[in-house]
Amino acid sequence: MTGTPLRVGLVGYGLAGSVFHAPLIAATQGLTLDTVVTSNPERQAQARAEYPDVRVAASADELWARADELDLIVVASPNKTHVPLATAALEAGLPVVVDKPVAGTAAEARALAELAEKRGLLLSVFQNRRWDNDFLTLRRLIADGELGEVYRFESRFERWRPQLKGGWRESGDPAEIGGLLYDLGSHVVDQALVLFGPVTSVYAEADVRREGAQADDDTFIALTHASGVRSHLYVSATTAQLGPRFRVLGSKAGYVKHGLDPQEAALRDGSRPGASGAEWGAEPEELWGRLGAGESPVTGGGSPVPTLAGDYPAYYAAVARALHADGPNPVTAQEAAAALDVLEAARRSAAEKVTVTL
Repeated sequence: MTGTPLRVGLVGYGLAGSVFHAPLIAATQGLTLDTVVTSNPERQAQARAEYPDVRVAASADELWARADELDLIVVASPNKTHVPLATAALEAGLPVVVDKPVAGTAAEARALAELAEKRGLLLSVFQNRRWDNDFLTLRRLIADGELGEVYRFESRFERWRPQLKGGWRESGDPAEIGGLLYDLGSHVVDQALVLFGPVTSVYAEADVRREGAQADDDTFIALTHASGVRSHLYVSATTAQLGPRFRVLGSKAGYVKHGLDPQEAALRDGSRPGASGAEWGAEPEELWGRLGAGESPVTGGGSPVPTLAGDYPAYYAAVARALHADGPNPVTAQEAAAALDVLEAARRSAAEKVTVTL
């Protein structure tokens, strides 16, 4: 991509902003990290140390005041601020990327999508897990017919965090949009919809396990897709023994994959895409999943399947192309709204102990 880089204003420099968005923006040809917005003095100093040329602002209002100096706003602040900040950016005439979940309700997501369309502006949702190594590998296996007709999709995003960390993500205040259903659940539901299409019914169980916790920290979601596939999705902070990340069962074979994509850990450790000779997102052979039928992979069943390299940088590369009218929006707000339909149904199912039909 040639020409002057597009100038990006990043709102929020906590976990999402500093670990995910800023490094990926800085690594993307055609984008430049122009301004970081955070009122926290320590985070301001961190941003200046990590990106010496970046401008720092204490309030997003400073961005709207000089909207003509920016080309894209990225909203990586707490969930409850996503809708008001995205709305303000669009009304200022700026395209927007919003971290997941884009909103607390599907109706809010669709209203944002309508505003963006009315203004003729890009509105994209950061669903980076579409570029996880295991997900990319599974999509290829399905596309190549290696599994046959898929019957059941099991997806686990599990952690062992028996002690609370604190913060808005664990808050029981509905306004905070906290809890694992909307945090990790946004990822596993989005992946299920991408793979197997619309959902007709939702059943969920959401529990608060840890002492002092206020938001769900151990949640299960069962989806029936219009295609006939059944998805069983687990998100938990209280899993003492982690299950496979994916277990996918089809008419010809099954695929089982353990472990998480390495990109998040690499970003947390300070590694950056393109900064070293090692292939970004690659994982060692001993972590490859296995494809086969009739025997457990634990006892040697099936054959190892090379895991494709994960590619979080592909998201922002696609955003840059879309802003240049050279490609589609990689994740639309309408897609995010469809996932929120499922999450809202799951919340109702868990609260009322019913199966919800969509």
